[in-house]
Parts: sequence; structure tokens; C-alpha cells
Amino acid sequence: MAAKIGILSSQKGFHVLALEQAARARGCEPAFYNIARLAGRIGGSPALQMRGEQIEDCQAVLVRTIPSGSLEQIIFRMDTLHRLEKLGVRVVNSASAIERTVDKYYTSFLLSDAGIPTPKTLVTEDFDAALAFCRDMGDVVLKPIFGSEGKGMVRVSDEETAYRVLRAWELNRYVFYVQEFLPHFQEDVRAFVVGKEVVAAMRRRGAGWKTNFAQGAKVERAELSADMEALAIDAARLIGLEYAGVDLMRTEDGGTYVVEINSIPGWRGLQQTTSQNIARRIIDHLLSPP
Repeated sequence: MAAKIGILSSQKGFHVLALEQAARARGCEPAFYNIARLAGRIGGSPALQMRGEQIEDCQAVLVRTIPSGSLEQIIFRMDTLHRLEKLGVRVVNSASAIERTVDKYYTSFLLSDAGIPTPKTLVTEDFDAALAFCRDMGDVVLKPIFGSEGKGMVRVSDEETAYRVLRAWELNRYVFYVQEFLPHFQEDVRAFVVGKEVVAAMRRRGAGWKTNFAQGAKVERAELSADMEALAIDAARLIGLEYAGVDLMRTEDGGTYVVEINSIPGWRGLQQTTSQNIARRIIDHLLSPP
């Protein structure tokens, strides 16, 4: 019987379709599940389903998106991942690893505590502390503590602007995640880690200081040094990720930093720069021993 591979997402886009095609090429049965339509049953069977379709009979489940929602919705979606793991289903990435990376503060202190270079950062709810950090650093980036694709990031290099932005964030009850700005030639590198190797990497060049592909950055193939490759693999392993997008920044003073780790990384831009079939590499990993 063909192995059943579940793909959890909110819609069938580029990534889900590529994964389904890769799964079929390996002789597997792909099954799409809308993560916002899951139902957990206590004291009955099946324990987890989507509109009557059982999920726990999957050999593995790949998490592709966890869409935005209320606190209750997000917690329940993460609970379903934990439940699948308790039922013996391999979930990639694991619920615990996703929880570590979706929260930038959690990721940042894990990297720093492990000695992996990452920018100086302050995370606080205290307006005065955040403003003082902006003043001391001089040039900072304010980021949503939960966010992706560069959305909502603001660069601030004067105290008056910092005051206004922080006050606006305070009114919306945001946590302040303030990070020193590192001059970086307006480029960074996304290393795509699967298992214990970097399967592909791309250099992203922005028209401004943002280098996200979703924000219009230009991409090209990147060849990583042995040190940069090891840094990406070590960062992913530290968080417990089986596949990851690790963002590396080479600064103008010669340093190399891990600035972000994505536990549900896209690869649409990366696929344009490599002959590697990235979806196939992910499916191959799912079918390999844990």
C-alpha cells in the first residue's frame, strides 16, 4: 500500500502542488488537509480528521502554513500537531520546533545562548526601555515578534521617529522587538536546510535595506563557504528543525550573523536559482528514517 503523506496548509498553492507532485513521483499518496478545518475527537475515532477524512493514518505530515487567527485558533492548531505526534505520526516540522521559531524572541535567545552570532536585540513591553534602546543603538529595526516575509518591519534611525512608531505599537498592544541595524550591502543569504545539509542557497538583493523575496528582492544562486554552511546547519539543528530557511547576513565589517530562522520556509524564489528539486528533497527526507 502506498505511503500516505499529509500536507497541512490553508490553500493549495505553489508549494502544496509541488509537494503533491514530488510525493506521487516517489509512489506515495499525498493528502491535503486544510489546517483551519481540523476536528479533534476525544473518546472516539478517528482522533483527528478533516470533514470525515482521517489524518492519523498518515506516515508523515508536513506543515506548510499556519495561517493567522485568534489566539484560540492558533493554540488549537498547534495542539493538533502535538496530538498527531502523540498518535505516532511524524510531523515535520515538529510542533515544538515551530513554536520556537514563530516567536522571534525565543529564537534569538536560543541562538545567542548557544554562541551563534545574532544581532543585539531588545524585547520588551516597556515603552521607555524600548525608546532608550533605540537611542543607544542609533539605527534599529522594529519587527513584529510574530511575523514573516518582512511584513511590518520598520527601520528607525532618529529618536523622534522611534517615539512615534513605538507609541503607535503601544496603542495596538504589541511587544517591542527592537534589533540593531547591521550594514549589510543590502543583501543577505537564504540557506535552505533539509536534514543535515544545505540543499540550496540564494543571495537576495533588495532595492532598499529589506532583502525578502516577498518584498521584491532580486535573487541569484549563492555558493556558501564551509563556515556559512555549518552555521546554517547548526542553527537549524539547535532549534530542532528538519527543514528550515536560515537567513545569514554578511555585514560590512566582515561578520556573519544568523538573523532569522523560518520553520515553514517557502522556496518559490530559491527554486529559480537551483537545479535541485526542493519539494522532492523534502519528500525524500520525510520518507527517510527519523
